[in-house]
Amino acid sequence: MAKFRLPPESRVKRGKRHPPQGSSTSTKRFLVFRYDPDVGQSPRLDSYDIDINECAPMVLDALVKIKDDIDSTLVFRRSCREGICGSCSMNINGVNTLACTQPWRGINGEVRVYPLPHMAVIKDLVTDMTAFYAQYASIQPWLRTRTPVPADRERLQSRDDQKMLDEPSACILCACCSTACPSYWWNSDRFLGPAVLLQAYRWLIDSRDEATGERLDALEDPFRLYRCHTILNCTQACPKGLNPARAIAEIKKMLIVRRH
Repeated sequence: MAKFRLPPESRVKRGKRHPPQGSSTSTKRFLVFRYDPDVGQSPRLDSYDIDINECAPMVLDALVKIKDDIDSTLVFRRSCREGICGSCSMNINGVNTLACTQPWRGINGEVRVYPLPHMAVIKDLVTDMTAFYAQYASIQPWLRTRTPVPADRERLQSRDDQKMLDEPSACILCACCSTACPSYWWNSDRFLGPAVLLQAYRWLIDSRDEATGERLDALEDPFRLYRCHTILNCTQACPKGLNPARAIAEIKKMLIVRRH
């Protein structure tokens, strides 16, 4: 599977699957990335015109309408439709975002829909997330403790300690931030990327966790952490309004404090 690159403009297939001439409907044009490795053809953009009076307001709604009413071969991921699961992350008019929370009505002109950039494309808008999830598993995203669980209660923490976890815990692992990061594009085999490092930070600051030293040791590496050059694409791309760059900076500060 080759990693996604934008196809040449000449490959846009215009005049395809449009309403008949003379149609009185008001339409919105969607240009959707199509690629099927089993067919052996080059990637292309297919053009679809959607009646705006018969489509709900989000880009995901338009993709569902295309699949249901126009072209059942279109492939994409979706689940919650509420910006919670992260399944429908894709690149819409040059911005990594969630199709279920991106209104198409606010986009002037054509709506261009691509898979997340610099990821291997399985088919159409579906990218291979295997390596991304393996990196997430590598940080051991669960509570690591040595002391036994209290017999009469759960492991407790103060409200202030819990509040610190609110932002990093809101990450839905949609990979919008990581696939917007140039450092991750070129070093995704070794650099953990902003999404996974944000999750690593979540466990580092959990007052109940007892493996802080081991977690920091695992991150202190020229590539796993320090390929971040504070470009801040990740923060701009996050559809949940989170700040992975700040979390990465805090991890670096924790390592400096530990050395001294």
